Amino acid sequence: MLVLTRRANESIVIGDDITVTILAVTPSGVRVGIDAPRDKRINRAEIVIAVSDANQEAVQASSDESAESQLLGALGRAGTAS
Repeated sequence: MLVLTRRANESIVIGDDITVTILAVTPSGVRVGIDAPRDKRINRAEIVIAVSDANQEAVQASSDESAESQLLGALGRAGTAS
């Protein structure tokens, strides 16, 4: 990880097409502006993590429901065979 010190109105350039500018520094946080091409996705890390966790939970629930359906199906077939 590269750590830099920047003040308000100072920037960092990433590659040829992304500029990150410190807009303001306040006691409650830092305001950051990002100038990047529209095809670059820019997301807050906590949102990416939350979406990933929700997707994992959905996959797990889906596979649990599938296993339950298979079990019920097998039980149903076993009950009709006797």
